[in-house]
Formats: sequence, structure tokens, C-alpha cells
Amino acid sequence: MWLDCAIIGGGPAGLNAALVLGRSRRNVILFDHNRPRNAVTHESHGFITRDGIEPREFRRLAHADIAKYPSVTVKPDKVTEVSPNGAGFQVSTSNGVMYHARTIILATGLKEVLPAVPNIDHYYGKSLFSCPYCDGWELRDKPLIVISEGANLFHLAKIVYNWSKDLLLCTNGANNLNAEQIGKLRQKGIQVSQHRIKALHGENGRLSRVVFENNAEAKRAGGFVSPSWDQAAPFGEALGCAMTPAGGFVTDDYGRTSIRGVYAAGDTSIIAPAQVIVAAGEGSKAAIGANTDMTQQDFGF
Repeated sequence: MWLDCAIIGGGPAGLNAALVLGRSRRNVILFDHNRPRNAVTHESHGFITRDGIEPREFRRLAHADIAKYPSVTVKPDKVTEVSPNGAGFQVSTSNGVMYHARTIILATGLKEVLPAVPNIDHYYGKSLFSCPYCDGWELRDKPLIVISEGANLFHLAKIVYNWSKDLLLCTNGANNLNAEQIGKLRQKGIQVSQHRIKALHGENGRLSRVVFENNAEAKRAGGFVSPSWDQAAPFGEALGCAMTPAGGFVTDDYGRTSIRGVYAAGDTSIIAPAQVIVAAGEGSKAAIGANTDMTQQDFGF
């Protein structure tokens, strides 16, 4: 049997796409092998009516919503390959099962690579975060550190300054700030360290102290980290979808990629801002795009 759509990825984008397509009476499979990027996150913020919700509870509620629509099936299976097949696509899974779908929605998200700081993963998701819009309120007015080895450090520092004026910026040895930027930061009372971080100290994931390679120390209660991002799955690139300079997939306003029948939603396409509410909205738009195009095909356009 041909599916109308195979949705790959069970995060907010994929879940909302499944909901919209289910309500559109489309036969859909949502593939979700339950390896979310936000597994370290204890609370998600910025989603009206769901502010502060635990990600697992969000998923439980989403699955309960989707279960109302009998044409949607959730498969806890890992997709291993997606390839063109006649009028649609063949989807292969780790269980050796093959499915055929008219359309594909890629909602596989991103994998993140944290800066090269010893034991940073012990603090990430507890007192060090990537998104100030998601977690800045909880860290307001505390002494914070902002860590980035990339070119976005200056921008990130200016944004975090809205939540705390007690900031220490760390390039972790990278040459990503020029003299003018450093001068502007210091005019605002923002400290800058261009040394590598030697150690992070704290208990139960709660940061308390940072030690640099020159043995200087700073008391910090938390902060923000800028990871680098890679696509979590290879399917879009393998299918030939055009990519943006930031590493996402080029899409129109309804999630259409450069390959007909393939749609992308959430972090997979937009990269940032990486918020639950934004990803869910992107999933809805991709579902509407897929449903619209299938309807046009059914009417011979």
C-alpha cells in the first residue's frame, strides 16, 4: 500500500505535521526511534500553554492528540534509507521493512557539537544552554558565561545581555572577536577571556566556577554555549535537496525543498531559532504544503 506521506522524525515538527495530515485524512506513518536532541533538557519554554513543560510530557500529549486520527501510524523504527521509487519514494528501516510513500517530510533535526571544553556535557541542559530565549529567564541577573568558538559570539553576547549584565565571554582560544567588538563589550562592562577553558566545576550539573588555561578563575552560575550544527540524518542530502549556507535545507513558505515531493520542517530546514513552537509551526506548514500538492496532483494539475 502506498502511503500519502512518510514523516521522518518525531520531534515537534514531525509531530505537528502528523497531526495536520491526520486531520486532512491522509494515510501517514511517523517514524520516531526516540533519540531526541533535547534529551538533556528538563523543561521547554516559549510555547504558549506549554511553557515549562518537560519534553517527555510534551511528547506524551502530542502522541495522545495524534492517536485520535486513525490514518496516522507512529512507528518506533529507525529509517536507514530513502530513495526515489516511481511516483514517490521507498523508505527502508532498520527492521528490514520497506514502505512506499507519495511524499516525504524530513523532520530529523540536527546533531550538535559542543565547544571543546572538558566535561561540558555534564553541565549542558542543566546550567549551560544554547538558546537564551528558551532558558534566559531562569538565569536572569546571575553571573553568566557565554562560550563560543564561532563567529556568532559577539551577537550571542549582545542577546544574553538582555537577561544578565554580569557576563564573561569566552572564545575558548578561538580568534572570533576583533578589537572593535572587544572594546564595545568592555564599554558595557562585559568581561572577555580569549584563553581556553581548562576546567568547569560544580555539582549535579550546576556550574559554580570556571578555570582557564592561565589558571585564572571566575565564579559563574551558568551560561550559554554556541554549538556547531550538523544534519542528524543524511536523507535530504542523499536525495539531492539544495542546502543553505547555514547547513539547513532550502525550502519555500510551505516546506517544499528543491526536490519534488520532499519537504523539510523544523531545525532540519531553518537551523535557528531552535524553539519548540517554531519547529511545530514549521511542521504544520510542511504538512499543508504536502497536502496541497497531493490534492493538486489528484485533480490533474
